[in-house]
Amino acid sequence: MIYPIVKYPDPVLARKADPVTEFDADLQKLVDDMFESMYAAEGIGLAAPQIGVSKRLFIVDTSLGKDPAKKLALINPEIVSTEGKQLEEEGCLSLPDIRDKVSRAFHVTMRAQNATGEWFETDGDELLARAFQHENDHLDGVLFIDRVSRLKRELILRRIGRLQKKGEW
Repeated sequence: MIYPIVKYPDPVLARKADPVTEFDADLQKLVDDMFESMYAAEGIGLAAPQIGVSKRLFIVDTSLGKDPAKKLALINPEIVSTEGKQLEEEGCLSLPDIRDKVSRAFHVTMRAQNATGEWFETDGDELLARAFQHENDHLDGVLFIDRVSRLKRELILRRIGRLQKKGEW
């Protein structure tokens, strides 16, 4: 099932998501549906709040579905460590056509549970590290526009306001 992507300023995007406590067939279906939804939207990451589900779960696939080994589901994730810095442009499925440079760690180690509840650790550099941090932010009610300068954020919010008035958002 392909879920519609929730757009800013939906309140689900601004609140801290609840921990996942049930590791069952419904959770596996949600993970599968999230991958289907992310691929349909041509994204590399998707957090559960972005489909209106306030749960601590996100998925990433930097191969855009071309390499099954790159598919990752992180449930109740935690950032264990970070190293370095990178400043790159980011976008977000919940903020279509909005992009800006965001400072993130270059390397990230994540600890999370898989769909059966087992804990694991995984590392990411560059794009994967950025995706981990971006999606993890969603679980805390933080959007990438919250990480840009106040001036840039205000310009983005004005642009969204104009699009809303025209009925294009």
